[in-house]
Amino acid sequence: MAQTYDVLVIGGGINGCGIARDAVGRGYSVMLAEMSDLASGTSSASTKLIHGGLRYLEHYEFRLVREALMEREVLWKMAPHIIWPMRFVLPYAKGLRPAWLLRLGLFLYDHLGGRKLLPATRTLNMRTDPAGAPLKPLFTKAFEYSDGWVNDARLVVLNARDAADRGAVVRTRTKVVSARREDKVWNVTLQDISTGHAEQVRARLLVNASGPWIDHVISGIVAQNDVHNVRLVQGSHIVVPKKFNDPRAYFFQNKDGRIIFAIPYEQDFTLIGTTDLDYGGDPHNVVISAGEIDYLCNAASEYFREPVTPADVVWTYSGVRPLFDDGASKAQEATRDYVLKADAPSGEAPIVNVFGGKITTYRRLAESMLEKIEDLIGKKGPAWTAGTTLPGGDFPPDGFELEVERLRTAYPFLRDREAFRLIRLYGTRAKVLLGNAKTLDDLGRMFGDELYEAEVRYLMQHEWAQTAEDVLWRRTKRGLKFVAEEVAALQVFMDDVRRQPAAAE
Repeated sequence: MAQTYDVLVIGGGINGCGIARDAVGRGYSVMLAEMSDLASGTSSASTKLIHGGLRYLEHYEFRLVREALMEREVLWKMAPHIIWPMRFVLPYAKGLRPAWLLRLGLFLYDHLGGRKLLPATRTLNMRTDPAGAPLKPLFTKAFEYSDGWVNDARLVVLNARDAADRGAVVRTRTKVVSARREDKVWNVTLQDISTGHAEQVRARLLVNASGPWIDHVISGIVAQNDVHNVRLVQGSHIVVPKKFNDPRAYFFQNKDGRIIFAIPYEQDFTLIGTTDLDYGGDPHNVVISAGEIDYLCNAASEYFREPVTPADVVWTYSGVRPLFDDGASKAQEATRDYVLKADAPSGEAPIVNVFGGKITTYRRLAESMLEKIEDLIGKKGPAWTAGTTLPGGDFPPDGFELEVERLRTAYPFLRDREAFRLIRLYGTRAKVLLGNAKTLDDLGRMFGDELYEAEVRYLMQHEWAQTAEDVLWRRTKRGLKFVAEEVAALQVFMDDVRRQPAAAE
């Protein structure tokens, strides 16, 4: 007899993993199936901000902005290792949005969301403030406000890890091939992508959190009519060598009405993005275009004294945002709010489809989903995620530096930079990774840029990493400094480990 779950979640992005975590914590039996790696799609292609969305005020999305602003400090407390405050500098540019409008927007930003820990907005004299140094001298005035930064792919993985620790079954490289209603449950066929092996499971309710593939799941896998509910919008980013030493980020207005960010990234780089273009291809194949690179370089060069050129770009990434199609004329104007739609014919097993959403509001989206799940299959435990921490985040929001020092004390062979990096990725679980190591040699082989065998094994055993790409571009960002030979060697090592049954999770 096939295993029956209360909830089967399709999709291992931030929404799917957040829903799985919330549901299993309330007492539902949960399976999550992801056809690739966790966070392998849209969720690792964000601008990596925990923010209210200042520009959404222009589109009168006050509910979304307020909810997002309220979530900033909630999420910071949940995961202070991978989420932290960041100050943003918004230069005033003549001929664009007037200064009074910027002040009004930032006043609302400061007061809509119950800000307690984050500092308020202030006005900067760019002739004297260090934030003005990298910019052209024509920018003499700016506003500085608070938002947050998140390691997006790690946020996804830590939600999955916590869900699994609480009893959920998390399966990566597992595709949902078909789902059919029968006897008031879903009969679901799963296929292991690596081996081709198929198996059957049953579920009382399906959650379709497949992101850009949501319409494909509705029309193909669950065999409903052809549908078009989602608007696919491509967002691309570029990474260049560090353009400024200031820890603050920049919020730049463009002449076309759009905005871009320039953000300190991985200590040695600057992240610049994003674009907003309607996308009609296969989400698997999304890549940045030459036109997008030129757009981002030109937009940043309007502000920086030292121009940004395509030759500076060391890495790019692109994602497809699955926005709910609200009929907006421009991609940049389409709503970022989430929409949950249930299909629950009388006497039949229900499915709830997730449209849109943003990383900042993923936890609130999950709570809204659980309200629908309760209505459809019955209530179990109460809401619980607001006051909890994610794995490794069990220290105060202002305690990051102390955790780095504690790790250096416990493992004196670590350099400051290494200890900082490990706490930023793993928080208090860095000690699980390091174990009883007394020297760097105890961590095993070093594959490149401070990535040791012990860390790779930890990621394979505890975080579902199977390939070098999983490790280098989602669990860490070491890929920014790895060369091809090092990548190949890491993949050979991981393939060898995967052939050892004892090393599997």
